[in-house]
Amino acid sequence: MDSKPTKPIPTEDGILAFRDRCEAFYPADAVNASVEQQRQWYDALCAEFDAPSPEGLDRRDERVAGKIPVRHYRPSKIASETRVFYIHGGGFVVGSLESHDAICAELAHGARVELVSVDYRLAPEHVWPAAFEDCREVLEVLLAEGRPLIVAGDSAGGNLAAGMALEARARGLAGIVGQVLVYPGLGGDLTRGSYIEMAEAPLLSTSDVGYYREMLKAPADEPLAHPLRAADLSGLPPAYISGAYFDPLRDDARAYAARLVQAGVDVTYREEPQMVHSWLRARHMSSGAQEGFGRLVQAVARLAGTA
Repeated sequence: MDSKPTKPIPTEDGILAFRDRCEAFYPADAVNASVEQQRQWYDALCAEFDAPSPEGLDRRDERVAGKIPVRHYRPSKIASETRVFYIHGGGFVVGSLESHDAICAELAHGARVELVSVDYRLAPEHVWPAAFEDCREVLEVLLAEGRPLIVAGDSAGGNLAAGMALEARARGLAGIVGQVLVYPGLGGDLTRGSYIEMAEAPLLSTSDVGYYREMLKAPADEPLAHPLRAADLSGLPPAYISGAYFDPLRDDARAYAARLVQAGVDVTYREEPQMVHSWLRARHMSSGAQEGFGRLVQAVARLAGTA
């Protein structure tokens, strides 16, 4: 007899409170609503977890090539010429410069590095490879300026960041000194492993992942869209990969870290044992998320040479 997947639930009070607070703004079945409604809910959710800006941090908005919005974050104290290129999550469907503004600000401030975030085109209005092309164009501009660069992102942004590292290697673009992937979706098999074990995990289900893939419409055999399908991962920059235990994407992070190690890449892998997908937003209300964010900041600082 077939049995329904159980709902895996963490035990940390802070992350459970975070789950409840999120679901008050973004229902568990949000993907059944219109894209416009999803974006309204997501914007409200992100605003709910806004945080004061670090003292002395400057922001500057501009458009790359006159069309792609980016935001520059410059902390009051900078300890390295290395910059971070941060790509936000949101399933390729939701998210913006505003949705991850506080996260980017605190990451730049904590690691004492400049950071540039990008507002790439979203699906379903703009399917694959629109988001990838926007990120690649920004990447090319930043690398052309001659400063070392760390590519970073969470969830869908982690997917795009991994893709940027693969693209730069393929094209011989020098200058990426690290890749930082936080609970990334990297194209794993939806019928195996954590996609089954964590199919009904809080805040992201396996069916949600399937929905976002359908919205993006990336070819199934395209490794730049599904980095786990890349035949060769050698020669890629050092990586910090953070997975969440209660997340259907967990095994994507595990598998990619393992394959990078096998390919001879310097990798630090950390799995947050009580965390759910999107835990970055919980950093001010969950002890586990606070620790995980601290480790993320340390990893960026180490890759930038500021640790």
